[in-house]
Amino acid sequence: MNNDNSTLVYSTDSGRIKEQKQSKAVTPSDGTAKVRRETKGRKGKGVVTITGLGLDEKGLKDLASKIKKTCGCGGSVVGDVIEVQGDKRDAIKQVLEKNGYKVKFIGG
Repeated sequence: MNNDNSTLVYSTDSGRIKEQKQSKAVTPSDGTAKVRRETKGRKGKGVVTITGLGLDEKGLKDLASKIKKTCGCGGSVVGDVIEVQGDKRDAIKQVLEKNGYKVKFIGG
């Protein structure tokens, strides 16, 4: 039997066929976290984005929850980027430095 058909959902030979999950490759980090304030595409609302961490998905979510609890605001993880609502760059810098990152502010 040829199992290379990716649209196959059920087979009478083996039953329900599940797709195998592919793990995403972690982007390497140089030890510097890049913190940027953005408003573009967010109807004027300020968001701080953090990139260059070199963590896997679970590590990013754990770090994002620490940052959100410290800042007392919301946020999310999108791809390799942590987004935190509001302009709390100083508090974010303290949390990242406690976790062993050098912090670099990008932009104004």
